[in-house]
Amino acid sequence: MPIPNLKDKLLSSLRIKILILLFTIGLIILMFPRGESIESDITIGSVWIHDDLIASTTFEILKDSKLFIREQNLALNQILPIFVHNENIQNLFTDSLTKCNVILLKILRKGTSLKNKPAFLSNTSYSIFLKNSLGHFNASESRNNNIEVILNISKFLLNELYQKGILNLLQKEITQDSITVRAGKFEKVQPKSMFLDRQSVNENINIFLKNHFGNNLEFNKAIEEYLSTFIKPNLLYDSRLTETAIKTAKEKIPRNIGIVNENERIVAKHDRITPDIKLKIDSYKIAKDEDKGFWGKFSQNLGKFLHIFIVISLFIIHIYLFRKRIYYDNLKLVLISSIILFISLLTFITYKIDIPTPVEFLVLVPVASMLFTIIFDSRVGFYGTVVVSLIVGGLRGNDYAFAVMNIIAGALSAYTVRNMKNRTQIFRSFFYIFLGYSFGIIAFGLEKYDSFNQMLLSFAFAGSNALISPILTYGLIIFFEKIFYITTDLTLLELTDFNNILLKDLAKYAPGTFNHSIALGAIVETTADAIGANPILSRVGAYYHDIGKTIDPDCFVENQLNSKNIHEKIAPIKSVQLIMNHVDKGIELAKKNYLPQEVIDFIPMHHGTTVISYFYEKAKKMYGDENVDINKYRYHGPKPNTKETAIVMLADSCESAIRSMTDPDARKVENVINNLINSRIDDEQLNESPLTFNDLRIIRESFLGILIGYQHKRLRYPNQEELESKKIES
Repeated sequence: MPIPNLKDKLLSSLRIKILILLFTIGLIILMFPRGESIESDITIGSVWIHDDLIASTTFEILKDSKLFIREQNLALNQILPIFVHNENIQNLFTDSLTKCNVILLKILRKGTSLKNKPAFLSNTSYSIFLKNSLGHFNASESRNNNIEVILNISKFLLNELYQKGILNLLQKEITQDSITVRAGKFEKVQPKSMFLDRQSVNENINIFLKNHFGNNLEFNKAIEEYLSTFIKPNLLYDSRLTETAIKTAKEKIPRNIGIVNENERIVAKHDRITPDIKLKIDSYKIAKDEDKGFWGKFSQNLGKFLHIFIVISLFIIHIYLFRKRIYYDNLKLVLISSIILFISLLTFITYKIDIPTPVEFLVLVPVASMLFTIIFDSRVGFYGTVVVSLIVGGLRGNDYAFAVMNIIAGALSAYTVRNMKNRTQIFRSFFYIFLGYSFGIIAFGLEKYDSFNQMLLSFAFAGSNALISPILTYGLIIFFEKIFYITTDLTLLELTDFNNILLKDLAKYAPGTFNHSIALGAIVETTADAIGANPILSRVGAYYHDIGKTIDPDCFVENQLNSKNIHEKIAPIKSVQLIMNHVDKGIELAKKNYLPQEVIDFIPMHHGTTVISYFYEKAKKMYGDENVDINKYRYHGPKPNTKETAIVMLADSCESAIRSMTDPDARKVENVINNLINSRIDDEQLNESPLTFNDLRIIRESFLGILIGYQHKRLRYPNQEELESKKIES
């Protein structure tokens, strides 16, 4: 028995299985809504079928969350950004301008050269101002007088700008039309258009200069540069005060609309749930949740754990009892966990979206249904649909109606992809997904007295689900095939294309083997379908089981078109080595061309550990029984371990034997089939396969019906002998 390597241990480890289970349940628990949603979901219009609900504690009746948020938003819209008027800035820079004006006038009156100006005049704006001002006036006296006027006007203009108020934000950055201006202890709401920002300040200066000094661009630019040094915003946005105002406005909105006292009845048995009663029940659940201490929350989380564990256990039991190949492959279990968590995450996100639309229909349960079916089979798909639907129902606050609708839509989508013929078949599911949701929407909508508009909106979202699900499934299938090394029927269907390089080479270099493989494919596909095996996998396995014969095709009789047989001149053991070599070469070719492992398994398993009897018997005649080791004439195996590989083994020997018969009839064909199958049983070649006696009975009947049909007779042409014997000169 081979020693399992580390990879095999990890793939089948029970500890890994437990970790996958705990990890999955843990993440789902984190996505559960708050404690108030754990109990039965209550919908407006339904009837309270439990006993009278009596308040065990006094609690506040909370407003509907949507209404509360709407009131908060309305209050927040009335909060304007707060700007603080800073008079110190105006005084500081006005005084600075006055001092600079005095110094500049002294310089001009004394005729001081610009080269000997004081240090503060090294500022570019002062230099430009002096140069352009001196160049603007000719006469010295006129120049000095006019510059004095200009300096005084600049002071006046600066005061005017500060009196209007300069914002430290651009007006377009303020979303509201008005702002709150705080000066000391006083606040005043004013339109933002009354104030200036950096952009409008420059525009005001330019207009003023053009009106008083004309369009001398250099001169006007000099004054603008000069003034810009003394213009600083004196209305400063205060984010702290604004945030405080927003917080205060939020706090002023009351969260509750009333109080229910202890021992007061909330709802009586058989009462219809009204919006007011629903608010009371929801508020009571929140109050109970808040009253829980550590042990209360612990017990609730334990309940959540048991809830999800029980639901997932249904799936685990099914997989363990009926799909052991999935159970013992931890990579496939990770894949299943990933799909469940993906749908759970969608549920969590839609539950958190608080908008008055049925976004819950965007929980794409049909995606999980189709993925389970395509990757595994329809039974796994259906069980997976039920489990995922129950989980998302729990995540939606134990929403029974939502769970049922998803079971219906998911089951229909799973059955539509049950027998995939091509990838485009996925898109056929659109109609059935929409149909499944439609039945649920109508049934539960009528039950809850939903309006026509509400149902119409639900139809729209269900249609979106039906449209998105097949597209997403198509993309995820490709992703999962690559990441988890999954072989789906879609992959197998692509391998049936005769343009595949391996099949093209087989047809070109080993035509006899190719024809045998194609015939074998038809036999095993029909037979596999009859016993519940995978017909597509069986057909693909038959197509590729002998691809190793491409390397040395002349070693095999079906490819020897002339009468020359190379085995006549070599020792039996050498012939056996040449024959066996096609298995190793086939595996090598298959791996080189990235065939799935499920297909590669057919190459060695269709021979198992059978004896190459022709050369074994030949060796015994040549060397004597006692001198021949039968083990040297056996294939190295392994034996078939699936129904599909076992069918190909049996069909391969039966088809080859009957093809070699000279005068076959129904009785002879039946005897050959029975004897060959019995010989495989006696040789213990089927011991590791899951075939039952009933399966073998069906296989015998299927082989007999198909192979007799292959040996049907045809009427001879009137000139048949002439056609066979006359040679036409080319």
